[in-house]
Amino acid sequence: MDLRIPERALVVLVGPAGCGKSTFAALRFRATEVLSSDAFRAMIADDPGDLGATPAAFELLHAVAARRLAAGRRTVVDATNVQPLARRPLIELARRYGRTPVAIVFDLPEEVCQERNRLRGRVVPARAVHRHAVRLRGSLCLLRDEGFAAAYVLTTPDEVDRAHVVRVD
Repeated sequence: MDLRIPERALVVLVGPAGCGKSTFAALRFRATEVLSSDAFRAMIADDPGDLGATPAAFELLHAVAARRLAAGRRTVVDATNVQPLARRPLIELARRYGRTPVAIVFDLPEEVCQERNRLRGRVVPARAVHRHAVRLRGSLCLLRDEGFAAAYVLTTPDEVDRAHVVRVD
């Protein structure tokens, strides 16, 4: 599947912990384009899993995203973003700077996310992964109404592996 991403887009990755968002971003986008909530938590608290650092981490993430969008740079937000409440400020940022908001959704089976989560270095509690999956499924139908210009939904590991980012002007 070709994922057509405008040069000046704000790309919002959406999916449960363990679904492969960070790996996908690292393989398909420049490191400078990707703003990871885990990386911002690590900057604040020296621990990407320190949830107490989340508010400050997202404050910084949104500030950096605003600077990149103002400069006309493609910006990729790597966070779970499974609820409209988390996506809304990102869509507002894109609009403020006249950029195109695009969602890439990782709607993989929960079992896949749970297994991948168990195998990675920083394990998120299984109940949190389950909660992410439930919230994602409950909000999928809202993506278009939220204001995304495009929403690409990947439903299997094979679709994720085959997805190709096409950079367009």
